[in-house]
Amino acid sequence: MSIKKLNTIDADTLQSIPYEPLSFVVEDLLPQGLHLLAGAPKIGKSWLALWLCLCAAQGKPLWNFATKPCEVLYLCLEDSFQRIQSRLFDLTEDAPPSLHFAVMAEQLHSGLVEQIEQFLQEHPATGLVVIDTLQRIRAVGSEANPYASDYRDIGVLKALADRHRIAVLLIHHLRKLNDDDPMNMISGTTGLSGATDSNFVLRKSKRGENTATLYCTGRDIAYRELSLEFNNESHIWNLLSDSCEQTEQPNARIVFLLSALLREQSEISAPAKALLEKIDPAGVEGLTPNSLSHQIRKSVEALRNSGIIVSFRRSNGGRLICLKSADGVDDLAAKKIVTIDPVDRPAGGYAEGAR
Repeated sequence: MSIKKLNTIDADTLQSIPYEPLSFVVEDLLPQGLHLLAGAPKIGKSWLALWLCLCAAQGKPLWNFATKPCEVLYLCLEDSFQRIQSRLFDLTEDAPPSLHFAVMAEQLHSGLVEQIEQFLQEHPATGLVVIDTLQRIRAVGSEANPYASDYRDIGVLKALADRHRIAVLLIHHLRKLNDDDPMNMISGTTGLSGATDSNFVLRKSKRGENTATLYCTGRDIAYRELSLEFNNESHIWNLLSDSCEQTEQPNARIVFLLSALLREQSEISAPAKALLEKIDPAGVEGLTPNSLSHQIRKSVEALRNSGIIVSFRRSNGGRLICLKSADGVDDLAAKKIVTIDPVDRPAGGYAEGAR
């Protein structure tokens, strides 16, 4: 039997690949990938999911989080069109045509993926797909290994999200037993929560209360707890507090520092150490060359939105961070360009001009 050779890549080459930065449907909260929103029955998960879909389709903020306008597909598999219409009118008088609904769909291994991909082909601007609920698309059976079954099912949806660079949000239930860690209350094995990119748990301290906490954790988002209150008139979960709101977002500071630098020169290429010396000569920011490079890579989209184009390249054995003001002139010869090369540095200091 012939064994397929491993497809490997060396670390140096991997660091040189200009991957497209991670895209967020909801900034700092819902990136592309597979996500799980779990809560007890009738707690208000579907109201939250519907409002999220509206915000994304309209490009309006979700609480304090900006959204990226996109088309949205909401599979409401426990509802009827009549009930969805009623809920829409409770939330808005002006629902956008970019928000699409379906109340019936095939099961996960019997055509659902193909149905979603057909929709994505017809609506290429789609950025978010919500499936309410996960259990509705799973076949009923007695698996000998529930963990393997959970992991396999989630893996299919994860592959779908990654393949099309969209966010897929699964609505799910909690166990009845309480736990100090809300994530342990997600129904099913750890094959579900472990295979997703982010998990959100909506939990009330008491059943009859209008307040709840949304616990948020994931690979690409910071852990946070959002204190919410459900408004019975607007049917919207209002934000009371955010456990992360007092913390300045790292990319906001990086954008500020690099914007100030590019006001002096429209383009610069430098290793992280030399770039750090330019933006923080006194060392008050608490950054290291490695942490600066890491923050710049994580802030590529925020920098782009602020008019700064970021790229990375190698020169004379060193790795350069290349920054360019997007509103600069196209003629490179007319620009004031600074290149700081880690190897080919002149004895008299840093030279200006293209190298």
